[in-house]
Amino acid sequence: MDAILTALADPARWRLVSLLAERPRPVGVLAQLAEARQPQTTKHLQALERAGVVISQRSGQRRVYALRTAPLRELAAALTRLADTADQVGGSRETYDRYGLSLHAERLAAKEPGWADGRSFRFLRSLAAHPEEVWRHLTEAALLARWWTPDDLRVSELVFEARQGGRIIHEYRDAEDVDGSDPVAGHAEGVVDDVRPGERLAYRLSPRLPDGSLAFTAHLDLHLRPTDTGTDLDVHFQITDSAVESADFIAGIEIGFGQSLDKLAATLAADTHNTNTRSTK
Repeated sequence: MDAILTALADPARWRLVSLLAERPRPVGVLAQLAEARQPQTTKHLQALERAGVVISQRSGQRRVYALRTAPLRELAAALTRLADTADQVGGSRETYDRYGLSLHAERLAAKEPGWADGRSFRFLRSLAAHPEEVWRHLTEAALLARWWTPDDLRVSELVFEARQGGRIIHEYRDAEDVDGSDPVAGHAEGVVDDVRPGERLAYRLSPRLPDGSLAFTAHLDLHLRPTDTGTDLDVHFQITDSAVESADFIAGIEIGFGQSLDKLAATLAADTHNTNTRSTK
């Protein structure tokens, strides 16, 4: 596949392939139609033949070349598979495109400090775990690290002191950046405002801009309500102190925090399933 892509990357070779798609042709005719010198055309055709894209045979004093369609169909199928993967409904590319639309709108709106102050979001999730277990996942660093980032990211540093006035540090990187060579994707610091185990958790969290200054302050108020099947989690998310440069961060709140909560729901569902499976054995 690499050899085919390399061979087809040259515009002159692509022109020859296009001509051979119409019908087999001798070197001299191909050179005339491509408006190129014959020695140069011969070299391009030899490169295409080595890559398996064309075949040739001698006919009298001429060498006639023809296109091999199978390699091209294999390449087309591989490209189609790549496109289908990228276009999967609900996949990473769809999220990327949604973020791009939001990013454009927020950048246009960010004209002066405080531009997004008062903006609020609400997230509701029904979780398959009792409030006590949900609480642990909201406040214990080891459990928070399992879900407290959007898709394709990982927690690289986390401090969460679940007491009034407790510190919060949340840093994350790309999930595939295993050696920390890529820039930090996000860093935020905050403080816990209210702690009512199993009922309510409130805290402030301030993402930092690349220069270390404040992007905005997020005020999060999380309420837990027991249900017959587990817990309803109701999250209120409000913005203050928004800097002009915070547009890129704010554009990702609805998508990113929503993905994090989806990961929390999936984590709790898996844990509950595993616990039930073990108890029936």
